[in-house]
Amino acid sequence: MIDLSSKRIVVTGGAGFLGRSVCRRLAERGVPSDRIFVPRRRDFDLTIERDVERLYDAARPDVVIHLAAEVGGIGANMAHPGRFFYANMAMGLHLVEQARRRGLEKFVHTGTVCAYPKHAPIPFREQDIWNGYPEETNAPYGVAKKAIFVMLDGYRREYGLRSAVIVPVNLYGPGDNFDPASSHVIPALIRKCEEARRAAAAEVVCWGTGAATREFLHVEDAAEGVVRAAEVMDEPLPINLGGGREIAIRDLVTRIAAACSYAGRITWDTTKPDGQPRRALDIARARDLLDWEPRQDFDAGLEATVAWWRAHGG
Repeated sequence: MIDLSSKRIVVTGGAGFLGRSVCRRLAERGVPSDRIFVPRRRDFDLTIERDVERLYDAARPDVVIHLAAEVGGIGANMAHPGRFFYANMAMGLHLVEQARRRGLEKFVHTGTVCAYPKHAPIPFREQDIWNGYPEETNAPYGVAKKAIFVMLDGYRREYGLRSAVIVPVNLYGPGDNFDPASSHVIPALIRKCEEARRAAAAEVVCWGTGAATREFLHVEDAAEGVVRAAEVMDEPLPINLGGGREIAIRDLVTRIAAACSYAGRITWDTTKPDGQPRRALDIARARDLLDWEPRQDFDAGLEATVAWWRAHGG
């Protein structure tokens, strides 16, 4: 087990939704603020090898926690499949290679539930992650992230690079991304219902049929899982981080509308895709290897997220 309090740590994406929570967790572990380095895109484009070299030169890290990603909901994935593949593949490729060259103590990679096969058995178990092709709308993103799993495994076997891989479901919570062009389902629906409530709109139109299921993890629970992986894992064995509750999108919309006090009609645009039919994760490996499980109540988390949006963006 690594004592992170004595390490210099780079957190890519550290200014983002999950990254801010991870940095708070690191501070709670006793890591001084001047030992947590958060690269900003304006200074370091992590898709460019030379910029990654400059990052390692500037930060001199012992540990890298790689959270940065180019990602969005179904619409963004459909609009930018090439960019999402390239950006996520390039970031992982350059960061891991520089970690090898610099003799890094630990590299933590954040995967994605989008890496799982479209029709993987429910609940998703890590041993099934290679047993089929991902759901088509987000496959370029999922495959790019999953390719780094293989890179880390190869680098461990050939070069001895110690690493960890966590695979979280969709995250939610205060501070989420509410941009309609790139947000995931919960912030997108909160914004839609809040705007409809304020406008006294008669209906809200949602994509798909509502039959698809998803599982959601509060950002604070995810941050704890990431930090635990940094502390205790030495090999890139994929570890699911799930919220423990599968919910149909139709039911989710009803809950969000209630949390937003929106009483209008919910209609479904069935010309739009549902995405992957079902998502729910088995988290037995996280319990066993990380001594981790989700602790946040889902409905309370939704209410807190709505309250945050009203205070900060709505």
